[in-house]
Amino acid sequence: MIRILGIETSCDETAVALYEGDMASGQGRILGECIRSQIDIHARFGGVVPEIASREHLIVLPAMVADVMAQANVDWSTLNAIAVTAGPGLMGGLLVGVSFAQAAGLANGIEVLPVHHMEGHLLAPGIDSELPEFPFVTLLVSGGHTLLVRVDGIGEYQVIGQTIDDAAGECFDKSARILGLPYPGGPEISQLARDGRPDAFSLPRPLLNRNNLDFSFSGLKTAVLYASQDADMHDAQTRRDLAASVETAICDVLVKKSLAACARESVSALVIAGGVAANRTLRSMLEVQGKKQGIRAVLPGQKYCTDNAAMIAYAGFQRMRHGLPAGEDGWDVRSRWSLSELSQSKAA
Repeated sequence: MIRILGIETSCDETAVALYEGDMASGQGRILGECIRSQIDIHARFGGVVPEIASREHLIVLPAMVADVMAQANVDWSTLNAIAVTAGPGLMGGLLVGVSFAQAAGLANGIEVLPVHHMEGHLLAPGIDSELPEFPFVTLLVSGGHTLLVRVDGIGEYQVIGQTIDDAAGECFDKSARILGLPYPGGPEISQLARDGRPDAFSLPRPLLNRNNLDFSFSGLKTAVLYASQDADMHDAQTRRDLAASVETAICDVLVKKSLAACARESVSALVIAGGVAANRTLRSMLEVQGKKQGIRAVLPGQKYCTDNAAMIAYAGFQRMRHGLPAGEDGWDVRSRWSLSELSQSKAA
């Protein structure tokens, strides 16, 4: 059994988790975890302020690490590695997590593993269940990322579709702002949409009829703005109807593109991961429409959809288990980092 401490500070959640796994079977469990969100701090600004996020990570991270180790009743001498998010993300936040991990690793003689944030999301369903057999397609919808990825194995990723402008999460946030809802927009729109009519407003499904797997949500955001200007936004039902129409339009594009990707790649399983994966409408549509097309939808537990350190520790465990390189000498944080580069480094 090996124990890996996971640290995640790429955006506005500070998270720490301790994972214990068996290298032979690949099975394991979370011994302790802690997540501290900064949503309330950033909400008044309508989005994440990088400098404030970095400062908050710096303030709370050491105590959170101590808390998680106390939960698991372990000390540094019992750890085998520290897995830390090295990118992509906000540079200041990444630097806080990586600096702490490198200092702790040096002081205690523990290996430090740089983990790609999106690989963490991609593998998250494996934390409390089993990933489907390879190959499969993953829809990654987290923050400013909307990707379709063909997964042929741990560390073997091919991006087959991505957004060319706004990501799905950004469209939720910007549409919420138009509706006068607070940040973050996804959960707010989902809540307001519960009693709305999804067909009340005719909103576009960008790129849905194009023969590719890419996404575009900037035009949808603009359509929401125009629809709000032509409607009575003081009427409560109208606001609910527009929220439901927005949510359905975004989810419709995500679902149909994802199932088209499965058909093109001849795979029978679709994994969905990232913050937007928590959306109830998206989860329902994927399960229902996927079943009709013979595609099994694999969804992470709700708690592992948003940013968390359990997924970082688990990704580090899987990379160690499969003998994948921890990173080049002198590795550092990267605000931008293509998921496809992980496959290239494995081949090298």
